Amino acid sequence: MPPRRQPRDHHHVYVVLLSEQVWNEPAFRKANPQHDVVKPCLYVGMTGLDPDLRFDRHMAGVQANRFVLKYGVRLVPELYEFYNPMPYGAACELEVELAIGLREAGYAVWQA
Repeated sequence: MPPRRQPRDHHHVYVVLLSEQVWNEPAFRKANPQHDVVKPCLYVGMTGLDPDLRFDRHMAGVQANRFVLKYGVRLVPELYEFYNPMPYGAACELEVELAIGLREAGYAVWQA
């Protein structure tokens, strides 16, 4: 019997800078009551695609988060690159942990 193949570590977490106009969205404000106004608004996600491709898909409206589609500016690789790539389960966990950590640091964060 051949050995089982290990799944490739091809999942990524990513962070998108959102325009400050996202703060006008009531749901976004409600999710970020402790926001430090000098820090930017962010979206945190995870994907099996390259983060650049996933961002392009958001901006094209393909499986897009509404805040990224309307307010997405650019990726912020300095907040996520060193984690990637990783297995699916690790990416799922890190997406949540990264969002919580950024929010605790004063960023306004949307994580779906």
